[in-house]
Amino acid sequence: MPTAPTDLCRYPIVQAPMAGGGSGPELAAAVCGAGGLGFLAAGYKTADGMYQEIKQLRSLTDRPFGVNLFMPQPSLADAAAVEVYREQLAGEAAWYETELGDTDGPSDDNYEAKLAILREDPVPVVSFTFGCPSRAVLDAFAEVGTYTVVTVTTATEAQAAQWSGADAVCVQGVEAGGHQATHRDDPYLDGTGAGMGLMALLGQVREAVQIPVIAAGGLMRGAQIAAVLAAGASMAQLGTAFLATPESGANPIHKQALTNPLFTHTELTRAFSGRPARGLVNRFLREHGPYAPAAYPAIHYLTSPVRKAAAKAGDAQGLNLWAGQGHRLAREMPAGRLVEVLVAELDAARAALGLPAAGGAV
Repeated sequence: MPTAPTDLCRYPIVQAPMAGGGSGPELAAAVCGAGGLGFLAAGYKTADGMYQEIKQLRSLTDRPFGVNLFMPQPSLADAAAVEVYREQLAGEAAWYETELGDTDGPSDDNYEAKLAILREDPVPVVSFTFGCPSRAVLDAFAEVGTYTVVTVTTATEAQAAQWSGADAVCVQGVEAGGHQATHRDDPYLDGTGAGMGLMALLGQVREAVQIPVIAAGGLMRGAQIAAVLAAGASMAQLGTAFLATPESGANPIHKQALTNPLFTHTELTRAFSGRPARGLVNRFLREHGPYAPAAYPAIHYLTSPVRKAAAKAGDAQGLNLWAGQGHRLAREMPAGRLVEVLVAELDAARAALGLPAAGGAV
């Protein structure tokens, strides 16, 4: 098993796992083939769906890759609050000529079944979002040679991951697109600015743990990768930067919105899933974000038909347009080419500091 995440690929670039279809086998394979570390997102998939994507990815590349799992979530949903939100979304369902979803879907994301598959047929890397697995789970992965990464948003979460036996942590700054990976979803912190920017958080985590750190949150250019490496990260993880590539499975409307002047900024919202997630501010987010309850994944299931109908109608105003704060810097180019460009930018930034180039033999 690798002793550091940098042993897994040529360049210190990780393609973030983006649940909901953004990062499938084609994108992960392209990133791996270019020398980065590609990831499959198993969130929202069945255990068999995850396994089929792993088989497909293995047919496309022989390079190391990762699979990301969602941790099971405790039920925070207030049934009355969810029903009030259902009533408030009735107009959305009518507008898109669909029904609102059943909120009684599973809250464990098929976690145990996915663990069983990944232990029986190991992959090089497994990462975790929305919490930290038990020491027994991480030890079991170590026994089969799988490198483990836990996504964290505080130094305390990083220490818990180290104590539990994780090989590395992925430090997610508040700038990151998509769901905030907090281990405890605390609605009382909404709107307080509790989330920490990547550079400040990275410094705290580097002093709190001894295991390698992967930096994530708003990174779009090679010079930014150089900055987080200089601050002590071993690698940089980019999601929104890869969202606009042709290999990304994101809806074309979503890809176009990243650089559309109509969408000027991002916000954290519970409107689409009931858990804080950063997305482009559109009509749905503006109208429903202020009163969306803390009820993940119930709200995810509730809004799913509306989001699908909006996508079918080509209406970006009803979609969850997940994006990091650096979205305006998105570049539409093949994923492998994007890795090459990022490495060239990284090397230029390192050369300016008198440092050696980032690449090396695989």
